Amino acid sequence: MIAYVKGTLEEISENNAVVEVNGMGYNVKISAGTMNRLPRLHQEIKLYTYTAVREDAFWLYGFLTKDELEIFRLLITVNGVGPKGALGILSVMSVSDLRFAILAADGKMLSKAPGIGKKTAERVILDLRDKISMEEAVESGAQAVSATPGAKNNARNEAVEALVALGYGAGDALKAVNQVPDGDEDTETILKAALKHML
Repeated sequence: MIAYVKGTLEEISENNAVVEVNGMGYNVKISAGTMNRLPRLHQEIKLYTYTAVREDAFWLYGFLTKDELEIFRLLITVNGVGPKGALGILSVMSVSDLRFAILAADGKMLSKAPGIGKKTAERVILDLRDKISMEEAVESGAQAVSATPGAKNNARNEAVEALVALGYGAGDALKAVNQVPDGDEDTETILKAALKHML
């Protein structure tokens, strides 16, 4: 219904932001992760939104990136994870960490979110594993990695997969690979350099 709201950030409270657009203030529900990245009050902001309409309520959920909105949309398709649960998950981990947790079947990491128990975490992994690719996971978190596809990104993807296979957490593996300078282009070199960051 409403694709995004763009206006002035007027108020921030726990899990909520008020954005003024043409004299009208919109309450937008946000995750703790989004709240930590908001600009200062009275600055311009653009939040991509998901509209939830119920018999007794009309809620807007806001995100700073389309990527966050898309992963939120995926999360709420899982039985037992409503908008509140999805926001809870995005409050305790980044989009890239969430993708890696799902790919690595790391239910323990997902269970850290408020209201997400072991069974719900397992359901998230089962339902979303086929809808998320390693490439998406690396791209969503790899700020230091070039967006141009090619051998370098493939090598980085393989290095992350290798670290996860060795038993490292998905989020930690991504962070370690991201700390490796851009000059290293083969998987073995990236893996060795990343392992140094893990120790």
